[in-house]
Amino acid sequence: MIDNSQISLDPQLEKAQLRLKLLQKRKALSPEEWQEKSHRLCCHLKSSDLYQQSLKILAYISFRQEPDLSSLFTDTNHQWGLPRCVNKQLVWHRYSIGDTLQPGKYGILEPLPDAPILTPEEVDLILVPSVGCDRQGYRLGYGGGFYDRLLSLPQWQSKPTVGILFNFGDLLDLPIASWDKPLQGVCTEVGLRQIPSE
Repeated sequence: MIDNSQISLDPQLEKAQLRLKLLQKRKALSPEEWQEKSHRLCCHLKSSDLYQQSLKILAYISFRQEPDLSSLFTDTNHQWGLPRCVNKQLVWHRYSIGDTLQPGKYGILEPLPDAPILTPEEVDLILVPSVGCDRQGYRLGYGGGFYDRLLSLPQWQSKPTVGILFNFGDLLDLPIASWDKPLQGVCTEVGLRQIPSE
């Protein structure tokens, strides 16, 4: 018999259950809802000061109904970077519309290994794919720890970060682990809110 009193004390278990619920909700979006919400999210992002003041922006290719950022890549006022999974790290490459992408280890489209690298010094803003975020900017990811590891590295810690997600994943608070790092902003189809620094 399972002792339910122990379950609620494990933040990792809480996160796993919450992640599953939010991913199911995202998966249930119709293609029309998904595109419409993605379009509104991109409009809010583009009108923000954070976006307009950034030249080089790290983004991602939508996977499994993540908000679709592809309309941003036509914006030639900005330069774009996309990640490639190498072992347990993210390596960032320059990306322009029309560049060849190939499925990586997890089936996500990635730049080719010989695409030009983007270094942390060049980057102005990181758009972080998120399953959920809370009022303090803490993020619920996919459980692989790729962005947690990236954002804990000294060369990336000072970079502005915005969690990208649909509004149903914008929650009051999340279970927090000691290694979790809050993001500086959260953008949904409802708007972009910046997290006040402590």
